[in-house]
Amino acid sequence: MMNQEKLKGHLLILAANILFAINMPVSKYLLPEHVQPEALTSMRMSFACVMFWITSLFVPYEKVPLKDLGLLCLCALCGVGLNQGLFIWGLNTTSPVDASIIATAVPIFVMILAALILKEPITRMKTFGVLLGICGAISLILQSTQGSNQASSLGGNLLITVSGFMYSIYLVVSKPLTLKYSSVTMMKWMFLFSTLITLPFAIESIWNTPAFHKEVFDGQELGAIFFVLFGATFVPYLLIPLALKRIRPTTVSMYNYIQPIVASFIAVFIGQDSFSVTKLVSAALVFSGVYLVTQSKSRADLEQQNSQSFDKNACNMKNNA
Repeated sequence: MMNQEKLKGHLLILAANILFAINMPVSKYLLPEHVQPEALTSMRMSFACVMFWITSLFVPYEKVPLKDLGLLCLCALCGVGLNQGLFIWGLNTTSPVDASIIATAVPIFVMILAALILKEPITRMKTFGVLLGICGAISLILQSTQGSNQASSLGGNLLITVSGFMYSIYLVVSKPLTLKYSSVTMMKWMFLFSTLITLPFAIESIWNTPAFHKEVFDGQELGAIFFVLFGATFVPYLLIPLALKRIRPTTVSMYNYIQPIVASFIAVFIGQDSFSVTKLVSAALVFSGVYLVTQSKSRADLEQQNSQSFDKNACNMKNNA
């Protein structure tokens, strides 16, 4: 039975991925007519940086040693700067279909990296769960994009792949840090580093953003920009470390597969798509995959099991003696 802390972790990462899913159509509405990709990416980082530093004034102060600041800088590069930047650049030169399918590789990257870095076991159940989730996600993506004639490119696909790998590194490397620091402390440093790296290259693009130079401000445009900055950046990046504190990186990454499901339901709700039994089956495959990964044994579970087995054998030997 799932304990309360793990349940909180699942709900937190579910909420984060729902917001990421809603961000897709909102960002597509903004790009590139209203905001340039590099401007939106830099605005997300800068806005989140300011918000997290303001929020940090209202939570207990945590001193971060230089060694951990270095790790947070790595997390900033992998989880924010390179992840978001490479994804936007890749999306500009390839099709959303290819980008969505490549993104399903993230749990595989995380599973392998977690085994190498955190010594998490790669069990049959976990592997089967990841593959099941991939099948469901790809099935949904292909159904939602039938008839798409947008061109893809090898270069764009490689950028999307590297973006997913960078995000996977972030999920694994940041896991130990989530056990030491609060979500706000981690994010204020991560977004500060990513802002310092990217803002100098995007100032001109931000200044020339069409949405900011109209005689009459468009409420819909500004509302969409605010959602991307607050609802799709500040809030989910606040939730991800809180989830990682409670559940494993591979489990967190599996919730990436929720995004096509949410996007599909949104499309049905606003009349851009229709419901089908195949979509329901695809969603069932995704949730089944998430469940199997959740139920697979972690390193801590195996260590506890081995310890109990050792104690039991020692007790039996003592009784026999």
